[in-house]
Amino acid sequence: MKNYAQKGNSLDYLNSTGALIPSGSPVVVGNQIGVAATDIAVGETGTVYMEEVFGLPKTAGASTAMIQGSTPVFDISAGAFVPEGTATATGDVTGAVTCWEAAADADDMVYVKLNTGKGSIAA
Repeated sequence: MKNYAQKGNSLDYLNSTGALIPSGSPVVVGNQIGVAATDIAVGETGTVYMEEVFGLPKTAGASTAMIQGSTPVFDISAGAFVPEGTATATGDVTGAVTCWEAAADADDMVYVKLNTGKGSIAA
């Protein structure tokens, strides 16, 4: 097939954030969430996974539990996921991932499936 490009489970991402992106970190790509496959230095291009299930940072504390199947919010300022329905601030990403396993209040990580819906960036 002449028009086939690639599988589509990852993409090349130019780090223009002004800071090193550590391997395994969430990366906002447009209105979706990816995960850095390796450290990506400022100004460099690296692979970002855009599919599959990953354990990613979650805020811990009272009322931060997440139920399986919910759509956590990526809190851009915290660099972590917060429960669905949490008030958003500018830059937060909603609707992009699905909680794959329930997470308790005390957990600081949540398993999410990437890009199961059309994400949205809070204004």
